[in-house]
Amino acid sequence: MNFMAARVSGLAPSKWMKATATFYGGSDAAGTMGGACGYGNLYTQGYGTNTAALSTQLFLNGATCGECYQLKCRDDLVPQWCISGATVTITATNYCPPNYALPNNAGGWCNPPRKHFDMAQPAWGQIGKDFRAGIIPVLFQRVPCYKSGAGGVRFTVNGFNYWELVLVTNVAGPGSVKYMSIKGSNTNWLPMVRNWGANWQTSAYLNGQSLTFRVTATDGQTLLFPDIVNSNWQFGQTFSSSVQFN
Repeated sequence: MNFMAARVSGLAPSKWMKATATFYGGSDAAGTMGGACGYGNLYTQGYGTNTAALSTQLFLNGATCGECYQLKCRDDLVPQWCISGATVTITATNYCPPNYALPNNAGGWCNPPRKHFDMAQPAWGQIGKDFRAGIIPVLFQRVPCYKSGAGGVRFTVNGFNYWELVLVTNVAGPGSVKYMSIKGSNTNWLPMVRNWGANWQTSAYLNGQSLTFRVTATDGQTLLFPDIVNSNWQFGQTFSSSVQFN
């Protein structure tokens, strides 16, 4: 099987920006499973416990699912709550919805226009000194995602007959997908659109055909996955590639 990649541009860390951070999900992050990106079990999918739910200003209707961010606590503002010099890199796996019934000082931390990370508790604990703090000011920057030892991009095909819903996981480099298209062994290229989170959809009868994907990441890199899904595929199956974004 031949895989082709066209690298258009790379992702470098962005500048540091201001935000706030809280935590959720318990000490084992069990409460973070599932989520608005659709990754399901974050343990088995390889995302682990260094994850976060992003506020509206950062989540962008799911466009940032899979992106990686480095955070550090603002010890220049609240040294009593910060682990000095510590940083943590998280993956965006969920959405932190606004709560307009609560003002910011009463828990509406994800209300627009606030940039906020509701972090898995183990991730928050790597930069926050004491969980009694609840919320801490942070600096964050977007950084490349690394998937060392975790293989290439994976595709899970869901849906039913004339409707395919494809979950894209384990994306390194930029972490997030900007465009995607699909081609059956008996069809031309068909555009796909984001349904929700990291799930992309198209409407076509592709049963019994091998499937090829063309994926463009948010930094412009494009990868082609010829016949990554064999013709005997069934809905609910996951297909792993051996190639990865830079």
